[in-house]
Amino acid sequence: MTMMHNPAHPGEVLREWIPEDMTVGQAAQALQINRVTLSNVLNGKSGVTASFALRLAAWLGTSPEMWVGMQAQWDLWQARQQPTPKIKPLPRHAA
Repeated sequence: MTMMHNPAHPGEVLREWIPEDMTVGQAAQALQINRVTLSNVLNGKSGVTASFALRLAAWLGTSPEMWVGMQAQWDLWQARQQPTPKIKPLPRHAA
């Protein structure tokens, strides 16, 4: 599996799916979530949860795995940008 360089936040992708003439409030109402919650995702301030992914999948005709996977890729890329401690591998014991 190839790793994407600096993957898009799911909120950035979601902005492309929402019709231009639809407000954040209208989209939030359609998804049955708070407008602030949706705004935070769209602006990359919070992530797509499993529950939110299920709502997006139902609303947009996608799969929840697509949204969760996108979030996981973004989270992992962000984590890899941070310094990590040296972790000594756990020795394997013969069975």
